[in-house]
Amino acid sequence: MVSNADLSRRCSNTLISIHAAATICYSVANLIQLEFKDNFNVSSRALPVKMEFPFEIDSSPLFEFLVVGQMFHMASIAVLVATIDCLVITLVLHVSGQIDILRQELLTLVTHSDKISQCDSIFASIRILINRHQRIILFSSSIEELYSDIALMQFMSNTIVICCIGFTIIDSLAKEGVTAMLKSAIFYVAVTLEAFIFCFSGEYLSAKSKSIGDAVYQTLWYNLTPAQCRILLFVILRSQKRLTITAGNIMDLSLVGFTSMMKASASYMSVLHAMY
Repeated sequence: MVSNADLSRRCSNTLISIHAAATICYSVANLIQLEFKDNFNVSSRALPVKMEFPFEIDSSPLFEFLVVGQMFHMASIAVLVATIDCLVITLVLHVSGQIDILRQELLTLVTHSDKISQCDSIFASIRILINRHQRIILFSSSIEELYSDIALMQFMSNTIVICCIGFTIIDSLAKEGVTAMLKSAIFYVAVTLEAFIFCFSGEYLSAKSKSIGDAVYQTLWYNLTPAQCRILLFVILRSQKRLTITAGNIMDLSLVGFTSMMKASASYMSVLHAMY
């Protein structure tokens, strides 16, 4: 459980850092591309995000204040988006930690010194473990209910965004140079990582839920009575219905789904490149 908490902290720091770096690179790249007029006294200054104001913004320090404000706003939005991704990976790692605890208790349910005469205590232990398993299932269902629609919107939008950013990177290499390419590349990494986090979370949760049945099978079930073994069979049967996160109850989020999304984005990207 401690290792899962540490992994969650590292993933959260990485996600927030990458999203913040994407906004900083985008802003800095736009500022680098400023074009000055011949006399160098008046400049056609461009903000990181194009906006129209009812007054002139070229004069200092107004322009600098607007640049800092826009950068702070974009960084805040990026951190907010990263927080949503951090929350899902944190919740999934918490569930996996609870599953690891359940598996450990299942493995130590029966020892070589246990006698069949301890029937009541073993029945009580099995009842507690089944209740804990049910709470894990309910908590996983709550995660699915919370993130199902979010995952669907993310899955659809990320496919389009990855396609468009990839096309922008390819086009900028031929026309605008390395600066424009770097501005888009960090966004490409951030969006791709965001899609990977959702798909990896669903895959990891499914794999962990299946491991409960393996833990039951690895117990010393041959030291139990037939009635106790039949109860454990129900735990194995329930664990075969894997826990997962779906995209709008349409498809399971898994690494296979992530591969399909990347293939679709690459296909659309090649079509756009051939057309333009």
